Amino acid sequence: MTPVALLERTLRVFPNKIALIYGETRWTYQRLAEEVGRLAGALQRAGIQPGDRVAFLAPNIPELLVAHFAVLRVGAVLVAINTRLNAAEVGYILDHSGAKIVFCDTELAPQVADAPGGLAENPLLVNIEDPVAGFRGSPLDGPTYAEFVDAAPVLPISWAPDDEQDLTSLNYTSGTTGRPKGVMYTHRGAFLNALGEMIVHDLGRDTVYLWTLPLFHCNGWCFPWGVTGAGGTHVMLRAIEPAKILELIRQERVSHFNGAPTVLLMLSEAPEAQGVHFDPPIRVATGGAPPSPTILRRMEELGIRVTHLYGLTETYGPHVYCEMQASWEGLDPDGKARVMARQGVPYHHATHLRIVDDAMADVPADGETMGEVVMRGNNVMKGYFRDEEATKAAFAGGWFHSGDLGVVHEDGYIELRDRKKDIIISGGENISTIEVEHVVVTHPSVLEVAVVAMPHERWGEVPKAFVSLKPGKDLT
Repeated sequence: MTPVALLERTLRVFPNKIALIYGETRWTYQRLAEEVGRLAGALQRAGIQPGDRVAFLAPNIPELLVAHFAVLRVGAVLVAINTRLNAAEVGYILDHSGAKIVFCDTELAPQVADAPGGLAENPLLVNIEDPVAGFRGSPLDGPTYAEFVDAAPVLPISWAPDDEQDLTSLNYTSGTTGRPKGVMYTHRGAFLNALGEMIVHDLGRDTVYLWTLPLFHCNGWCFPWGVTGAGGTHVMLRAIEPAKILELIRQERVSHFNGAPTVLLMLSEAPEAQGVHFDPPIRVATGGAPPSPTILRRMEELGIRVTHLYGLTETYGPHVYCEMQASWEGLDPDGKARVMARQGVPYHHATHLRIVDDAMADVPADGETMGEVVMRGNNVMKGYFRDEEATKAAFAGGWFHSGDLGVVHEDGYIELRDRKKDIIISGGENISTIEVEHVVVTHPSVLEVAVVAMPHERWGEVPKAFVSLKPGKDLT
């Protein structure tokens, strides 16, 4: 099993179908496969060996999509870096991963050039010039992408790794609790997760997928491989601009896109979205934070059918989704939104999911007793790169510990209540920040809210809400 096989299959079946759209660029699958083979050949020519790490710091542009196949094709390991990190964080990831080559979009070059102390491995730096953005020149001391791949041999797509447990990529977690950790993905895990996305989100030949989700985030939840395997079309998007998203949806007849609830909120509040209702509905997967019933109800008004996902970087992105039951279809908008806000049930390939207490015993399915969400299986990471201690701690008791607290309802659907470290204990009682947020955001003047714990002399802790208002609104 390897994600590269998904491109090989689609090349055989749909060679002349449009694979990629970006500005005026339109590639068929034949052309996409050639670009993948050319980058693979250039990497091999540059001395990249199986297991070597190849880093990309770029927005959602064609070169990064190509890398999701080309780097794997030569048995190397892709390190797609969060474009919002600062120079110190980028430098740490490049040094810790031991990247041999760094491909960098010219707009993001300062994050590499200004890395404190330089780059320990002294990698080759390659400048990606994006004509859509209008950025030209080579701010880093190295060739342009075009020069790097020029006259390189085009390797055939047909290929398989020596071992399907070999690494495809390193995805670095956020550094909120210390240095970011490199989560190791395998060919088998990435292949199975791509198949899961194809099944759950009904990806097929007619899918037109808009890249609102960052490709650097859990390898785009494995959708680069899933959309390709389904024979769908990738519509690339360099930056999140609600007006541009709405334009592309109409222009390219977009059928699917993904994003965090923040992206859905931006879209729903855009002036261009007022009075809009998409028909047929657009399928959207959201995750990264629990969406409120309020935003789910607004999406339904727009003709956007939301599938709520839950997972972590350590589970290749989504592990659980809220499967719609037929009996829910007849509920009123508020009732439907409440059940759809649950995280739900495992993907077809991810059945190993539990919510447990401190003794690793399953909590009762009463919708009230909280425990920690734990998982295991092919869709869970191989471990943390060069960090055996953290890997051992994460898999205590033979299960991956998510650090998320949730409940199990009578129907078996899980619902998150908080991060283990964020739960508020007030007067000995647990308070879920998520539940409080979902109540506050129902206020018609509230745009966003985040609830945190504040020290209190009597109760120990009490909730405090940070609220941003909708334009033109005023509250005490």
